[in-house]
Amino acid sequence: MLFFVLTGGRVPSYLGSSFAFIAVVIAATGYAGSGPNPNIALALGGIVAAGALYTLIGLIVMAAGTGWVEKLMPPAVTGAIGVAIGLNLAPVAVGQLKGTWTHLLIALATVLCMALISTYGPRATRRVAVLVAIAFGYLLVLVLGNGLGIVPGIDFAAVSNAAWFGLPQFVKPEFTWAATSLIAPVAIVLVAENLGHIKALGSITGRDMDPYIGRGFVGDGLATMLSGANGGTGITTYAENIGVMAMTRVYSTLIFVFAACVAILLGLSPKFGTLLQTIPAPVLAGLAVSVFGLIASAMARIWVENKVDFSQPRNLFTVGITLIFGAGDFTVTIGQFALGGIGTATIAALVVYQLLGLKRD
Repeated sequence: MLFFVLTGGRVPSYLGSSFAFIAVVIAATGYAGSGPNPNIALALGGIVAAGALYTLIGLIVMAAGTGWVEKLMPPAVTGAIGVAIGLNLAPVAVGQLKGTWTHLLIALATVLCMALISTYGPRATRRVAVLVAIAFGYLLVLVLGNGLGIVPGIDFAAVSNAAWFGLPQFVKPEFTWAATSLIAPVAIVLVAENLGHIKALGSITGRDMDPYIGRGFVGDGLATMLSGANGGTGITTYAENIGVMAMTRVYSTLIFVFAACVAILLGLSPKFGTLLQTIPAPVLAGLAVSVFGLIASAMARIWVENKVDFSQPRNLFTVGITLIFGAGDFTVTIGQFALGGIGTATIAALVVYQLLGLKRD
């Protein structure tokens, strides 16, 4: 709703939780991958910082235009940073797969379900493949666990005791240099995502959306700060609605206001939130493998769509160094200052690309 107001209701897009934050939040908090994150406050400070940096970039774009952004962060750079974030999550996904053979089978069945639905399902079903996979894995655990007792079943006691209506749990951010330096660089990825989305929206609607790019950045950045300041996730514009609009040719922005109201109502139901927390660990493990991998592969699409020439050493070295730093979680530590793999990968992508682009005498 904040994005709607700041863009004057002119940009048919909505904001949602950004996958780009997953790796850095896990790294900053040492999250084990099961249940609510007990150290989320540490990540929230970094999320607010990322939103502030994002907002600042938006204000500069509003004043100076988008040319400098596209020059500083061309497709070779933004794609490399995005893929590095996905690869940085690989050890987390593999770690969640470890367990009994039944745990592994349910996780892999969830992965296979999502892949099959995404490939062979009807168009409408493919867009909610994650939800279908969750439902499939959930049902599998109900049958094998609650029904046959082969695996641990799902305990609904907490759901029964939860109230239908109530305020969500708000958490105040804690600001530490370690978390901020790790999470703030994600703003670069958000800029790339939002820029691409608004360009795509202009293409399918036949309208010039460039005047709203800076306002879109500011709206997204302020929304990320608002979310992080109260216990929520980092925010980004979602590409899913672009495909839906291309199919339906419905470009009304009022739809997103209605969707926001529904989301707020669901957020006021502790019972709904508690039900989500009953999703079994092997199902979450399967989702981790699928979703974390999709982060990397989806960002690699930037190279394909923009026809990045990998025969050029400039692109090869930029991407290669960035991926090694990100996937290997290359961390630089100087005293109490530490810059993790996502941060070093981001800096490497920006610096190496520009350095290799210097003109020769």
